Amino acid sequence: MCRRSLNFVPLMSNRLISWTIFLVLCLIWGSSFKLMKDSTAALTASQIAALRIFSAGAVFLPFAVFHIRKLPAKKLGMLILSAVFGNLLPAFLFAIAMTKIDGSLGGILNSLTPICVAVIGIVFFKDRIQSQKIMGVLTGFLGLVLLILMPAFMGDKTISFDNISYTLLVLLATFLYGINVNMVSHYLKGLNPVHLATVSLAFMLIPTSLVLWQQHFFSLDFNNKAVQHSVLASAALGVFGSAVATALFYILVQRAGALFASLVTYGIPFIALGWGLFDNEKITWVQVICLSIILLGVYLANRPEKKKVNLSGPPSNDLPG
Repeated sequence: MCRRSLNFVPLMSNRLISWTIFLVLCLIWGSSFKLMKDSTAALTASQIAALRIFSAGAVFLPFAVFHIRKLPAKKLGMLILSAVFGNLLPAFLFAIAMTKIDGSLGGILNSLTPICVAVIGIVFFKDRIQSQKIMGVLTGFLGLVLLILMPAFMGDKTISFDNISYTLLVLLATFLYGINVNMVSHYLKGLNPVHLATVSLAFMLIPTSLVLWQQHFFSLDFNNKAVQHSVLASAALGVFGSAVATALFYILVQRAGALFASLVTYGIPFIALGWGLFDNEKITWVQVICLSIILLGVYLANRPEKKKVNLSGPPSNDLPG
């Protein structure tokens, strides 16, 4: 009895930390859309994306100088590739796509990330994921789709499917997210997640500097108030939405597993509705039901299954939850 109690305490503490990181990520990424919208006042999509990642790399550069010595040299190539797949390319894909497609449609497509993580893990990394986790991912996705589409079905709002080809850019971004999460979970496992984030994003200073120069960013009129506001919004998006969030995300992947970490995309609508309440918007019973379905999905995907003693073979290689 005493031994079970002692084991229970660190288990609960670990889960509390994981859930806290999860909620903070939801808050950061759920609030980042406003910064992205503010950035469009005076900047192009490519300028926003490049400045976002450049700002993240710049704020992490002083730390990366010291952290790079603590990482194995043979892992640097994989680490840089992780930053390209997980930060650089998705930033450009989303920035370009969101100028042409409806934000609600983008939210649905972004929520495909956990499904991409699971499929890529199974197909390319030979993971065996518990059926209840798959059910949880699909349940959460259903709740999110209903949350976004139900107002359109009820006539309260419309969702534009114009420029449908741009949805492929968001789909590609979610696929790249899926690859990156699995890369971090499998190939960079055991390395300090803060070191991974600082060094990988610092390397992105090189390509983003070239893009900012090519996109004539340095020729902008920085005395213009609109330009100043857009630049500050993009820089804040990079510092919080990319730098801080990436470090927290890598910590969450290592603590709670790739699949659970990717479920952060399901928490973003809660933050969006929170901002709605702040702006005195009305929350309907349909939204409450849909959010409950999303919560059920997250619960199923993260609920620990009872361990079965396996006497006939090696242990399962399930993604940790």
